[in-house]
Amino acid sequence: MDIVIAIVACIAAAFLLNLLSYRILKTRIIRQCRTWDLNICCGDVDGGGLNADIVAQDVPNFLLIPDIYRLPFRDGEFERVLCSHTIEHVDDPDAFWAELSRVGKHVTVILPPLWDLAAAFNIFEHKWIFLSWRKRHHSLPRHIRFSWAHTYQQRFGQVVANSMVQRLRELATSRT
Repeated sequence: MDIVIAIVACIAAAFLLNLLSYRILKTRIIRQCRTWDLNICCGDVDGGGLNADIVAQDVPNFLLIPDIYRLPFRDGEFERVLCSHTIEHVDDPDAFWAELSRVGKHVTVILPPLWDLAAAFNIFEHKWIFLSWRKRHHSLPRHIRFSWAHTYQQRFGQVVANSMVQRLRELATSRT
């Protein structure tokens, strides 16, 4: 019985840390800047300026971009660039960081910190583990390939939370 209590406590702690990281701290960081000139890979978050993603999103001032490694913007076009919970998903974080740094004068990257175990070690979505205890970064932290995730994703495919939400919405509307 003690082992069951310990497992439940660990799961609850991981859930609460993820809630703190993803819902509270992420939101606080995004709101600290009134307007992000470019919110790249925005998902459903409006950064107040240009919102861009490789998947169509329902946010104001949206631009669909075909390639994150060749952004359709001039060098230094944006003062403040936000990239939230994206770089851990990409094939080449160094190349993506270089492109963000090319188009933005001040780049902020929001990552899952190591203490957010549920996010940092998500084998279904993430390709990289960033070796940082902080959530916000203005330079690219050290990172390592997430080998277990790489093996899983090669076998079963990479799951992206946003696409799962879209699939669930489509399924719900098709049944009504």
